[in-house]
Amino acid sequence: MTPDVTFVHLTDLHVGDPATDDHLFSNTQSPLQEVLALVATIEPRPSFIVASGDLSNRGDAESYGILKRLMEGASLPVVYALGNHDTREGFYAGMGIAASAPDAPYDHDEVLDGVHVITLDSSEPGFIGGTIEPKQFEWLARTLDTHPDLPKLIVSHHPPALGEAPDAAHWRHIAFEQSERLADLLKGRNVLGILSGHIHHDRVSVWNGIPVIVGMGQHAATDILRTDVLRMVRGSSFAIGTIRKSGLSVAFVPLPTDRAELNVYPLQMLIERAAAVPVAAE
Repeated sequence: MTPDVTFVHLTDLHVGDPATDDHLFSNTQSPLQEVLALVATIEPRPSFIVASGDLSNRGDAESYGILKRLMEGASLPVVYALGNHDTREGFYAGMGIAASAPDAPYDHDEVLDGVHVITLDSSEPGFIGGTIEPKQFEWLARTLDTHPDLPKLIVSHHPPALGEAPDAAHWRHIAFEQSERLADLLKGRNVLGILSGHIHHDRVSVWNGIPVIVGMGQHAATDILRTDVLRMVRGSSFAIGTIRKSGLSVAFVPLPTDRAELNVYPLQMLIERAAAVPVAAE
């Protein structure tokens, strides 16, 4: 790895058309274009971009085609992860990516400027919360053993569960038991950090010694001052990561906003529907 590596973290792009999608709060192509224009001004030039899921709002192939064209303008390698709003079939078709099966998880890894970036598909069709299947853990174990001399970044749309026991807000993260298994697997693996999204607010946690960086994203922001409901307000940001010999640092770049209310979801509705069908929350 070169002395310093700079990268950009985007998440929850929710690309779609608000004219035909009543669960889309804005023309999400506009803030993405604004963010990419700002990314073009970053010095030193970033080595890569991470887009950690909910790339599309409805998972249709057309939206991924739009995303692909927009991101090609950045002229940087892009690491994509899939979230609960994405569909694997639509992603593979729209991005022109060959897959072993239309519904195969999009788990992949690559080395970018001396950093081993490992991406886990934490989405599960029909669920809001995150899931990592046993075969994915097997793949991850094998993949972590490759490039043992390189520092690693883990990308997953859903962040791991932070608590010591399962909680009511299980739709916000990877299932608790799977988060515990992930922690055991990552222990001692030179993991610089985990890059995630899903909860729509900027957050930094230290989880079992690993920094977990969650981005607000480009669609809407969660009003974290309200705990009785899930209140969404206007807001977006992206992050600039720097990897040094000493470790990872991240700076958030918020876009100007009036924080106008966009929608409110009752928490009980999320609890009841979290494990049933996807909803347009988060």
